[in-house]
Amino acid sequence: MMLHFLAIAAGMMMAASYSLVTEGCGFDEPNDTSEISSTMRTLIGAILGLFFILGTKRFLEDHDEYHIGDLAGADLRKVLIIIVVMTLHSFSEGVGIGVSFGGEHGKELGVFISASLAIHNVPEGLAVAVVLLPQKFSLLTTTLSCIMTSIPQPIMAVPAFMFVHYFIPILPVGLGFAGGAMAWVAIFELLAEAFEDTKSIALVGFISSISLLSMLFLQSSLDDHI
Repeated sequence: MMLHFLAIAAGMMMAASYSLVTEGCGFDEPNDTSEISSTMRTLIGAILGLFFILGTKRFLEDHDEYHIGDLAGADLRKVLIIIVVMTLHSFSEGVGIGVSFGGEHGKELGVFISASLAIHNVPEGLAVAVVLLPQKFSLLTTTLSCIMTSIPQPIMAVPAFMFVHYFIPILPVGLGFAGGAMAWVAIFELLAEAFEDTKSIALVGFISSISLLSMLFLQSSLDDHI
């Protein structure tokens, strides 16, 4: 059963990573003053995200003596990395909300972006939940953790709106950073562990692919109705 949860969460996180990267590469804002293409900025952000995850993982490995309840070692590292990554990606989304409200058609675009990201928070929170619940976290703790990973959105939206011209050039970098970090965790943490548990790459690939495609379909369907 643990395999299923890991593979499902991995698929969801890969779908979210794909959405973030494509959004960063396709970023087109008239007030964008950067001379570097949005695609290149997104790529730079993704590379920074990968290095950040590697550094975080190394730090946690060097402090392996810490524990939370019965969780310690590799299980604790996996949970903390996922929570950190899902929280960090919310910073980029918060900047996106603030920037959208600051544009020429800020009122209409801002409402659309806010509603879209609010809906996307549901499957992203589910990805956190399907990792925490099998680790015997209580329903309350899991619920609060899912909520906390999205708290940076309203926090970052305010300064991004107030100083929109400064935040616009770095938005693709932030989206790439979150996408790169999330992709690393999904592939090299969740999928790798799921494969170790079963030794069946076909089964892991099938479950994660169904999860990925389902989330992409859900996101696309919801966007079409906003």
